[in-house]
Amino acid sequence: MKFHMISGGPKPVAPFSHAVETDGFIFVTGQMPDTPQAPGVLPDGIAAQTRAVMENLKVVLAGLDLGLEHVVMTRIYLTRFKEDYAAMNETYRTFFPPDRLPARTCVGVTGLAYDALIEIDLVCRRS
Repeated sequence: MKFHMISGGPKPVAPFSHAVETDGFIFVTGQMPDTPQAPGVLPDGIAAQTRAVMENLKVVLAGLDLGLEHVVMTRIYLTRFKEDYAAMNETYRTFFPPDRLPARTCVGVTGLAYDALIEIDLVCRRS
């Protein structure tokens, strides 16, 4: 196994690696909607937070010489599921081609770090 911390990547909110790689699979830790330059500072609203999370995931993937085309599954956690599900989906789908959508789980949760509205983690596979 390889444990990856990405230089310039999002600041971890707990003791974990940005990603762990084993047997060609990469498990990317859930990301928050803040930025590496301003840890804990979140944009307003689910659309902006979804974009910010996806951008953080892209930073981690780029640090591993991967991209969103390597994603096989996403897990999405929402603190306001009923309120934010539709708007999150509108934003999320813009990051993937319509014929290349990863498998996905989306659940409502009672809370996330920084009181974020969303967190997303990934499972990827190297070609």
